[in-house]
Amino acid sequence: MDNYITGATIKRLREAKGITQTQLAEQIGVSDKAVSKWETAKGLPDITLIEPLAKALGVSVMELMSGDTVINKNISSNILRSKFYVCPVCGNVIRTTGDTVISCCGITLPPLEAEEVDEAHGITVEKVEDEHFITVSHEMTKTHFISFIAYLTSDRVQFVKFYPEGNAETRLQLRGRGYLYIYCNKHGLMKKKI
Repeated sequence: MDNYITGATIKRLREAKGITQTQLAEQIGVSDKAVSKWETAKGLPDITLIEPLAKALGVSVMELMSGDTVINKNISSNILRSKFYVCPVCGNVIRTTGDTVISCCGITLPPLEAEEVDEAHGITVEKVEDEHFITVSHEMTKTHFISFIAYLTSDRVQFVKFYPEGNAETRLQLRGRGYLYIYCNKHGLMKKKI
């Protein structure tokens, strides 16, 4: 039951919406007895009802399945609050500016926690014309590499994806204060204040 939708989740979301079991049942085309069975853990909704149930409860399918609802508290989106997610299966990189539920390749991804850059992942920043040449001193093999570098300020994001056996270097326009983020496929997310 914990790996699927729990009755407590359905009940909590239904009550938060201020609707009765009968009203919810009418919205998704089932009986109120069915909703009662779900909420008392005496039955489970059919898989074909998951999407309509999520819509009726005002949440995403992922929120319904995980039991964690996400409330967007970013009234004015601040890019410095960005969170990064990396899929361990396909390597997709996803960036958000607030809390969300992210899924890729059938896996719910946790947000990455950034640590300060260490000596093994040293970042060199050199001014070249009107840009900065950024180099990460790190091996770039198929098994150990820097996946991306990102520069975040309060009003913009610059993002460069790297690939194994290439060079971990790029040119970026560094304007104002912000953070450089790098992601090592073995050691995780790291940041450096600029």
